[in-house]
Amino acid sequence: MADTKISTHSLADLKNTTDDALGNYLRGLKFEQDNTKLDVRLAIGYASVVIAAATFAADYKLGWEATKTWTAVAVVAYALLNGAFTYWMWAVEKGCAFAGINVVSKTKKHDPTYYLTVSLADSDSRQITAPFTTWFTADGYFVAKPFQQWLASSIEEIGNADSKNALRDQREDLAAPSPEVELIAQSNGTT
Repeated sequence: MADTKISTHSLADLKNTTDDALGNYLRGLKFEQDNTKLDVRLAIGYASVVIAAATFAADYKLGWEATKTWTAVAVVAYALLNGAFTYWMWAVEKGCAFAGINVVSKTKKHDPTYYLTVSLADSDSRQITAPFTTWFTADGYFVAKPFQQWLASSIEEIGNADSKNALRDQREDLAAPSPEVELIAQSNGTT
């Protein structure tokens, strides 16, 4: 069980914590992470910061009158880089992080369900869903085992890499909170 408690009412916290656990789990199963897209995103972000820092330094040292033309050029360059950054994140990257297995997660407003779209190099994409209560206790603690069992049982390639967590005959039970999560919630005095 994770040591960090999060708010079970914050979908962003639930999703971010689950996304972090997903990455750690897949890397632990020796799925290779593709950092190329992340590297491009970082390069665009750093270029924007360098432009802002250079503009600030020039303005501080030389004054507004001497730098106003360069400041205008920097603002346009920054806007272009920010547009490229946004395009890269939404159109190119699309949340994909692993080579051979592309995983994109999302939530819907006011719906405590984790939506996971998995695309494999040699097959079509598929979507699996489960409520966050499957692997979070009522008081906000993440429990890895039910999360790993859900993934290993729902995605054959992950189940092949982690056969000890693949519950092939219990797929229909995975949408309900796991007994381990229920026991932890009860031992913490919540239901």
